[in-house]
Amino acid sequence: MPKVLIVEDEEPISLLLKYNLEAEGYKVEVCDRGDEAEVRLRESLPDLLLLDWMLPGLSGIELCRRLRMREETQRLPVIMLTARGEEAERIRGLSTGADDYVVKPFSLPELMARVRAILRRASPEVVSSMLRSGDIELDRETHRVRRDTKEIHLGPTEFRLLEFLMTSPGRVFSREQLLDGVWGHDVYVDERTVDVHVGRLRKALNRGKAKDPIRTVRGAGYAFNDQFSMA
Repeated sequence: MPKVLIVEDEEPISLLLKYNLEAEGYKVEVCDRGDEAEVRLRESLPDLLLLDWMLPGLSGIELCRRLRMREETQRLPVIMLTARGEEAERIRGLSTGADDYVVKPFSLPELMARVRAILRRASPEVVSSMLRSGDIELDRETHRVRRDTKEIHLGPTEFRLLEFLMTSPGRVFSREQLLDGVWGHDVYVDERTVDVHVGRLRKALNRGKAKDPIRTVRGAGYAFNDQFSMA
């Protein structure tokens, strides 16, 4: 699993990032001080660093500058998170060595896409564009889904829903968690919307006598059944 270190002193943001990154299959560590992060990075290196600009102990911009001076961390992918949106500040962050620059408040789906894009460029071996389970295959790059070599046509929401479930097979997600992970925190829709789209996804996937890969857990939510191909 790709390893991500989040250095962020605002706990709601770090918890949000940690939850969503883990839901996509990343191994995540969190710290809230720049000096603590510098010590951790000397002990072990992640595949990606999500770094806040303003931190106690040592600023993110200074930590990034120091990382680029060390041979071991010169090529470590860094995404800078900051409330500073002015062009001069973005240029300063990128000039210091950040690979990307995301201004708060940010779009979570967009940030997840940037994480995948940077990891694909820096460490293509740790980010797969293909998800496979049983006879289902999902291609993140072409947005195509196949089951038993037959192409399944999904709408964009059903595709994101299947992708989200397949990244954590066996894990049960509540409707609220699916709304956050698939629709995002900035979109306000009823939880029953999840049931509608799960129904559409099932209808598209379960043609003929195909076994249903989506498990309904009464009172809890939905999961991608990692045992469906063995049933």
